[in-house]
Amino acid sequence: MKQILLPILAVFAFILAVGLFFQKTGANTKFKALVIPTPLNQKVIYVNQTKINAEIADTEVLREKGLSGRKELKEGSGMLFIFKNKDIFPVFWMKDMLIPIDIVWINDDKIVKIDKEVPIPEAGTTDQNLKKYTFREAVDYILEVPAGFSDASGFKVGSLLDLSRIGK
Repeated sequence: MKQILLPILAVFAFILAVGLFFQKTGANTKFKALVIPTPLNQKVIYVNQTKINAEIADTEVLREKGLSGRKELKEGSGMLFIFKNKDIFPVFWMKDMLIPIDIVWINDDKIVKIDKEVPIPEAGTTDQNLKKYTFREAVDYILEVPAGFSDASGFKVGSLLDLSRIGK
């Protein structure tokens, strides 16, 4: 009986100690769950001859999170937002963004618009005051890359993308 009771009491004591610690450090402090980032599905895509290692955001949760909270985005990498339905009119914003980016709008595997050097929002900007980025025509994909990467890589409206490796 002692062999079972002692481990149960030890676990109970540990839980009690953790609870007391959080209570003493501030009962009004919001406890945030530990979030362990998991790597997103990555695929290689090409714009003209430029290779991009693209993280795939193909669910509502992944698209909503996007690159927010990231402290860096390496050259030659990006995030490709894939929409289940073709020809939609998405609206993007820079909520919780820590790095400037280029937003590349894509329809039928062709660049139709580029928002270059999109800045991070000023500290204290409310959600209602964040600038919205959209396009007047429907798109199938959005590609976010580091700010300046589209110019450095020669991306232009009309540039073709090779998305054959994404397996949509």
